[in-house]
Amino acid sequence: MPMASPQALLICLLVLAVTEGWDQEAAIPGCHLHPFNVTVRSDRQGTCQGSHVAQACVGHCESSAFPSRYSVLAASGYRHNITSVSQCCTISSLKKVKVQLQCVGDRRRELEIFTARACQCDMCRLSRF
Repeated sequence: MPMASPQALLICLLVLAVTEGWDQEAAIPGCHLHPFNVTVRSDRQGTCQGSHVAQACVGHCESSAFPSRYSVLAASGYRHNITSVSQCCTISSLKKVKVQLQCVGDRRRELEIFTARACQCDMCRLSRF
């Protein structure tokens, strides 16, 4: 059974984060699950497609910046004069969900995709999965 790659889901999440208008959820302090509609296609022509409500993580986490300690300044040749500490809202665990696809000729197909199961403030990374 074909399964969408985690990278494809991440791209979908990033695109939909911009288009879904998460203003109200993002204003709530913390890092929370947020539902969004995703349309899955079996190929570029859309031979089979279906929709599902997936979960993303959205919210605010703490960050700070402060003057570096002398030991950090000396070790960096006096170039690292500001130290920043930050966390990002990230998916801490995923789960697979099945999406029912409607195909040409009244056929049906099932595809598994990933959705967020839990969120947390954690070290900022380009990708975890």
